[in-house]
Amino acid sequence: MVLVVVMGVSGSGKTTVGSRLAAKLGWKFYDADDYHSPENKKKMAEGIPLNDEDRIPWLCALHDILRREDSSRQDVILACSALKKMYRCILVSGASATESNQPEQPGENAALQILFVHLHGPIDIIAGRLEKRRGHFMPPELLKSQFDTLEPPSAPENFITVSLEKSLPEIVLEIECAIFQGEAFLQEVSGLHIQKFP
Repeated sequence: MVLVVVMGVSGSGKTTVGSRLAAKLGWKFYDADDYHSPENKKKMAEGIPLNDEDRIPWLCALHDILRREDSSRQDVILACSALKKMYRCILVSGASATESNQPEQPGENAALQILFVHLHGPIDIIAGRLEKRRGHFMPPELLKSQFDTLEPPSAPENFITVSLEKSLPEIVLEIECAIFQGEAFLQEVSGLHIQKFP
């Protein structure tokens, strides 16, 4: 069973890529935007960037969804900005990631194994996409704050970076190949706590 988070700034194509990949593989798809509180949506619609206090309960709720699906042996793709390393840690470990002095609990609270797929591209291309988008609560003016917040994933996180300048079919195929190469790799090294996806 595989947990994938398609991440990146607003307008990078997370929902489009994630939902297309999930449909192709027959996996469950979740869009993190659907789980924002009304207060968060109101702030963003008014052009006010969310702070960590706004995001942490939302990320904990998303972790709970991933934990539930993992327990059910369900393959899942989640589209989520996950801009900071801390946010990704919460997706992996839940609320305990915010309590640095807390030792990691064994058993059911063990960290989830998640592959983060970072959709990366230049700000001008993403800004152009946002200008064409209608009916979304993230105004284009907030894009710069998203780039300012972004901490691209790095080792030892499990991640791949995919250029959003490729076509949608190319992006989906690249992620699909990484998932299944990673699955084969995991079978060879089962038992390791941190797995690398080629």
